[in-house]
This record gives sequence, structure tokens and C-alpha cells, in this order.
Amino acid sequence: MKKFLAMLLTIAMLGGVLAGCGGGTATTTPAPAETGTTETGTPEASAPVETVDLTVGYMSNYGSLWSVITADKLGYFAEEGINITLTGFDSGPNIIAAMESGSVNFGYIGDGAHKLCVQGNATIIGLSHISNGDAVIGGPNVKTLEDLKGKTVAYSSGTSSETILTNALNSVGLTMDDITAMDMDASAVVTAMLSGGVDACAIWSPQSLTILDEMADATKLAENVDYSDISISLASWIVKPDYLAANRDVAVRFMRALFKAMDYAAQEEHYEEVAQWVADYLALDVNSVLPQARGDAEWLTGKDVVAGIADGTVEAYYQLQQEMMVNSGAITAEEQCPVADYVDMELMTEAGNY
Repeated sequence: MKKFLAMLLTIAMLGGVLAGCGGGTATTTPAPAETGTTETGTPEASAPVETVDLTVGYMSNYGSLWSVITADKLGYFAEEGINITLTGFDSGPNIIAAMESGSVNFGYIGDGAHKLCVQGNATIIGLSHISNGDAVIGGPNVKTLEDLKGKTVAYSSGTSSETILTNALNSVGLTMDDITAMDMDASAVVTAMLSGGVDACAIWSPQSLTILDEMADATKLAENVDYSDISISLASWIVKPDYLAANRDVAVRFMRALFKAMDYAAQEEHYEEVAQWVADYLALDVNSVLPQARGDAEWLTGKDVVAGIADGTVEAYYQLQQEMMVNSGAITAEEQCPVADYVDMELMTEAGNY
């Protein structure tokens, strides 16, 4: 976290930061209500926490599941009186669409889908991690970023795939107009690359790892960390604004459970254990999941997030992300808004009080 704070402070001094503006289920059983004592010293039961059933949208990778699976396994959802059902999706925009239909209560999004939050479609209630799981990958005829000119490149619009692709192109003086961009979902990107149907692609982990493992002549051309001096890739937990207005207490309990889980899962000595839990849930070999735990992100603890809110770091992250959206054309200058309009930092601070 410190390296990104230093970068943001440098950008702020230069005036570069905005001034304002799968499937399956996991269930938990609520813990008994806590008890206190009356003035006479006799036990007195506190009001029981209302048990709630929540549907949570996720994507089939470690970054999406690391905290929510840990919160379930360690009983943190049970402590909050929460039963969860996990529902898999292939992208953040599809999770937001499911929220709009009422079939999902809370969801996880990668970097690209954050523009929908800026546009008012969802509220961010938790910073999950700083991602390094996106990559631009070249096939046998694409060995450098410059080689992308005139080539057919697969990507998923509105996601972190589009973000890493535009950053990579811009770094060598190219734009989307210089390539033949093929918009498709994540599974189709993998198929297109492995079959030779496209020359290159931009995709996230674990699909990126699959391509690199199965294509001997594939080359990783770029990843998030390559642009850490000008860019940041965030992953967040979100909710629909109207649901949040009616169920704020539930959102606080949900994020409190996740923050406790992040405190545990972000510790390197727990990587293998958490990777095994995620692998078991996704019915994968742990050896295909563990590399994601070790290299896909800077895993934040709940305490990191709350401290970052207090010192302004978290707000600066989202400000920089919004500036990147404007520069890439993901949102217009008119759509810029104060971070507080769509990131509920007061809720995160309340949830971090444990």
C-alpha cells in the first residue's frame, strides 16, 4: 500500500489527481446473540441480530473469492447473522445487471466495471485489493506492444480487460483505432487465443494464466504493475443504492465479516490454506489457484482499508481511477463526480470498528 501512496502523492503535487468531483452455494449459520449484564449484575440477553439471507455475485477467480470464502470458512458471516448464497458471473457489468434485476444483493467487481459506479449504477462499500491480475498477451506473431498495430485483439469491454489494453496501447502511442478490437466474454477470449482466431488478447487471471500455460509461443506483453506510476487497478465490493438505503445495517455487517476475513487471508502464511478453500469451491487443483494468491494482487487487510480512509489514501485511489477513466474515454469529463458520491467510506469505517 505504501508504494501506491507515494505514487499518488507525487501525482497530487503535479496536479494529476482529480480535485473533486460458476455457481454453487456457501452457507453459514448465525451465532447466538451476545449477552450483557443488568445494573444488578444478572445476565441480560441483547437483542438478537436479525438473520438475513444474501445472494452474492462473484467471478471464478481467487481475487473475487479470497475474502468471501474465508469469511464463510472462519464463521465471520455466522457471527453477523448472515447466510450467503454465491452466484457466479463472467464479469462485473453482468453482476451489476443482476443487481438491477433483484437477483443479487452484493457483488464483486474488477477495475473496468467501476465506471458504472461513477455513473450511479452501484455504490462501492468496500475496497477489496489492488490488482495485478490483468494482462495483455501476444500470440506467435506479436512479441511486443508495438506489434499490436493492425492486429486482431480480443478483449471484454467495460471490464479491467479494456483498461489494461488501453493502458498498454497508449504506452506505445497506439489507440483502439490502431487495432481490430474483438469484444467478447472471458471464456471466448481464451478459446479465440488458443485456437489462433486472434493475434493477441487482454484478459484477467486465471484466464491469462491458462493461456500462458497452454500456449508455448504466447508472450505476456503487459500487466497492471507496468503502469503503476500512472495507473491503479482496484477491485471493490458493491451494492445497489436503493438496496443500501433500505439495508445499511446489513451492508455494515457484510463488510465487517469481509474485513475480518481480509485480515486473515492477506497474511502470506495463510495463502496456501485460503487457496485450497477457493480451489475446493471451484473444483480446481490448488496448484492452479495458488499462483493467483501469490501474484495477482496487493492483498489488503480490513485494517489497511480503514487506515487508508483515515489518511486519504483510499479516496486518492478512487480519484486516480476516475482520472484514468476520463483519459481513456471510459467516462466523459462531464460524468466526473466527487468520490464520496459513489464510494461509501463512512460505511467502511463503521464496518472496520471491530
